[in-house]
Amino acid sequence: MIFDTAGEHNTEAALLAAGARAAELGIQEIVVSSTSGKTASKALALLPGFRIVVVTYHCGFREPFRNVMPVSVRAELENRGARVVSATHALSGVERSIAKTYGGTYPVLLVADTLRLFGQGTKVAVEIAIMAADAGALSGADIVSVGGTAKGVDTALVLKPAHQNNVFKDLFIKEIICKPRTA
Repeated sequence: MIFDTAGEHNTEAALLAAGARAAELGIQEIVVSSTSGKTASKALALLPGFRIVVVTYHCGFREPFRNVMPVSVRAELENRGARVVSATHALSGVERSIAKTYGGTYPVLLVADTLRLFGQGTKVAVEIAIMAADAGALSGADIVSVGGTAKGVDTALVLKPAHQNNVFKDLFIKEIICKPRTA
């Protein structure tokens, strides 16, 4: 499925497409990016029967020592059965700080920019799969990973997840379920 434009207006369709393909393939785990918890809540409502892993920004992403997702929202999502992971961006982390401080381009940032050639949602879907794997939130089986451009989600991938120390050896994008045609 190809959406004409990127953005949160594709959220419901992307989640439904992700769930339908996961069901066809017998995939049990769906990883979803969510900052405020709004997309995660929609995923829980639209995708019953799946193990939902929600990945959000690391503490301090916007303000030092502050979580972006409110603690009450995280608790509600977990009470509804989601596993919520807050983690450092796998495709930037410390390299972003080095680049901002000293300038230049660094290998992990090149990987992120290369994935963005397929759209921001593709980069996010790959990145959150790595973050969820590193947090111990995945079984190691194939997953559907759902990411987006700014707010909501618009991209879903079937992939074999991997930890960041084995990305080039083990991670593999098997299918693009949906993505936007334009950024």
